[in-house]
Amino acid sequence: MGEFDAYSETYRESVQRSINFVGQEHDYFARRKADLLLDFSARHLGEPAQLSFLDVGCGVGVTDAALADRVGALHGVDVAAEAVARAAEQNPTVAYRSYDGDSLPYDDHFVDIAFAIYVTHHITYNERNHFATKLHRVVRVGGLVAIFEHNPFNPLTRVAVSRCDFDFGVELLSRKAVERLLRDAGLVPIESRYIIFTTSERPRVVAFEKALRGVPLGAQHYVVARRVS
Repeated sequence: MGEFDAYSETYRESVQRSINFVGQEHDYFARRKADLLLDFSARHLGEPAQLSFLDVGCGVGVTDAALADRVGALHGVDVAAEAVARAAEQNPTVAYRSYDGDSLPYDDHFVDIAFAIYVTHHITYNERNHFATKLHRVVRVGGLVAIFEHNPFNPLTRVAVSRCDFDFGVELLSRKAVERLLRDAGLVPIESRYIIFTTSERPRVVAFEKALRGVPLGAQHYVVARRVS
């Protein structure tokens, strides 16, 4: 995944070109993910301002910009060192590190929540279990691991992915596949839903989308799992 260094300066532009047809800015989707992270962390663990978060595969830190001043502590890590440096410039209150893609450079039980957004589909099939195990290790007992992914059943999502410069040839994961991945890593899924059925930010529309969480037509999906031992 080190090839993402080549996109450290053009990441936003590359993503924006791939989603221009939906009529929303890339930052909108980052805010939606940040809001969801805060929502389920509050429901399952407590006040986010008292919790520590780790963004695994942080890239240039787009989601972190929407989280940094709303959580107790925020860390970010990525194999793309140049992207990490750019993230640190944009989000000076976030503690960033780069690593070799093998062992995450953190102690066991390091954070309350570890999350990965659009990362797993870039990892080869044979390495995905190892990746999920790494997330398990750095989360405290009782803490959460969350994986956000594109929904392969949504045709517009597949169009956007096909147009993205750095998503060429990737294999998208279904929600059920992510659930199995986390179970195999010893985690217990506690929340799983499809998200972003529209690009409206109106509260009533966002609330209505929650009722559709089991319908496999959302642009993306996420799975939250708890570490129990």
